[in-house]
Amino acid sequence: MIKEDRFNPVSMDLLEKRYLKAGETPRDMFMRVAGWVSNAEKKDKDKWKEKFFGMMNGLDFIPNSPCLMNAGTSMPQLAACFVYPVDDDLESIFDTLKLAALTHKFGGGTGFSFSRLRPAGDTVGMTGGTTSGPVSFMEVYDKATEAIRQGGKRRGANMGILRVDHPDIEEFIDAKQEEHKLNNFNISVAVTDEFMKAAKKERDFSLYFPKGNERGRADAKKIFEKICAGAQKNGEPGVIFIDKINRDNPLVSMGEIEATNPCGEMPLLPYEACILGSVNLASHVKDGHIDWDRLKDTIDIAVRFLDDAIDVSDFPVKQIHDIVTGNRKIGLGVMGFASMLIKLGIPYSSPEGIRMGKKVMKFVSRKAHSGSEELAAERGEFPNFYRSALKRKRRNALVTTIAPTGSISIIAGVSSGIEPVFSLVAERRSEEGRLYRIVDRFFTDYCAWNGLDAEELIEKILEKGGISRVDGVPEKVKRLFLSATEIPPKVHVLMQGAFQGYVDNAISKTVNLPEDFSVKGVRDIIMLAYNIGCKGITVYRQHSRQQQVLNIVCECEK
Repeated sequence: MIKEDRFNPVSMDLLEKRYLKAGETPRDMFMRVAGWVSNAEKKDKDKWKEKFFGMMNGLDFIPNSPCLMNAGTSMPQLAACFVYPVDDDLESIFDTLKLAALTHKFGGGTGFSFSRLRPAGDTVGMTGGTTSGPVSFMEVYDKATEAIRQGGKRRGANMGILRVDHPDIEEFIDAKQEEHKLNNFNISVAVTDEFMKAAKKERDFSLYFPKGNERGRADAKKIFEKICAGAQKNGEPGVIFIDKINRDNPLVSMGEIEATNPCGEMPLLPYEACILGSVNLASHVKDGHIDWDRLKDTIDIAVRFLDDAIDVSDFPVKQIHDIVTGNRKIGLGVMGFASMLIKLGIPYSSPEGIRMGKKVMKFVSRKAHSGSEELAAERGEFPNFYRSALKRKRRNALVTTIAPTGSISIIAGVSSGIEPVFSLVAERRSEEGRLYRIVDRFFTDYCAWNGLDAEELIEKILEKGGISRVDGVPEKVKRLFLSATEIPPKVHVLMQGAFQGYVDNAISKTVNLPEDFSVKGVRDIIMLAYNIGCKGITVYRQHSRQQQVLNIVCECEK
């Protein structure tokens, strides 16, 4: 294994398994990516290459996985997020499946709405037979995905979405209630305002197929309870608020958004793709304060990097290239938010923590938008600007998003996305089945700075299952280091809402629930998310699946 002091064994194992080419060091990888992306620069290429490299090598910003994997290779497909349409005929269904396979091959994740497929039992006009429905075709897609390794590195990921007013909605909600079904899919119900109003008032609502053609009525309360029960059981399905998403879509003249990428943070038009990257907030804290000037510089360079990446990326088919270069959406997000709060001495679950979430994302959004406007003045606005509802010219139709940053946050050694620290001591299982124990480095640093015995505390945390249960720990330390399942679920949602107010796209965020959390509690969480303007919500109850990537370590359970 290549040794670099700034990367722990988990980070290095991930880098070597997934990202580094033969003989590469992480520094070499960042230089390869910087060199490739800077090819988009018409002048001062060397200057921007150095800026891009410095930003990544300093772990101040890291782009999405396909960019790290594929930049500078024979197939430079740099986008992480794709959405493809599935129309109601076999040719479209299998053409899209082929396109998804090509996308998975080079590291992209794919989202589909199956809402255009006729419900099970409907007559097929040409043959006189009957259809098997959307879920059956999701199973076909799942099997195909299983057979394909993403660039030889990881399995493909899909998002399957069905509108809540589709006649097959109940079968869809139940599609993943068995542990090993649709393993390569996340599923989400596209919930409408009509449905949410009906659920609140315990009324019936209309089912449609095709859209606009009523096919019956259903009990909204019953359907909502079914969604909540499934989410409480194993985290599936999630929910996206599709009308909210389309109200915020500045390109509504180009079509309706029906689906998102696999983690839900990028609602996209059919055949649209997006390249993401995340600013490491923790690395911009100096002497207990946010270095706002340096954060602004990183945002400016990152916006330019992502815009350049569009022009040097290869896409599976011309149709994708055309819509991507026409809209030039980018997904600038953040990671290390919880790590930043720890360095600032602010508890995640406090009102001050939520206020800081608003403050930092407002800053990121404002600077990212101004950076895109400056690029428009230099390079021209995105070609479809005059078809948009935007008033100010900018280079990119949409600029900000919040991705989960599962892998790149491990590389950077910080908390993921805007999530709280999952656990001060956690186990992570690699794709090969190797088990790692991870101790949060900001916790050990804090202990060292404040004269606390980290090893002794870790043993007590392992014994009790969380710092909140350990006697003798100062209250301010407990509050600062609460893990994801120790933080009240309502706080998770309020934090997501705080960020969503300053995010163009959506947010990938999991509301972590304790093991004994009720279905009623899940119902309240979803209603809260809807009421405060979130674009979607995902919950996960600890130990509700036999296998999960991250596990809290607790000696009392062994």
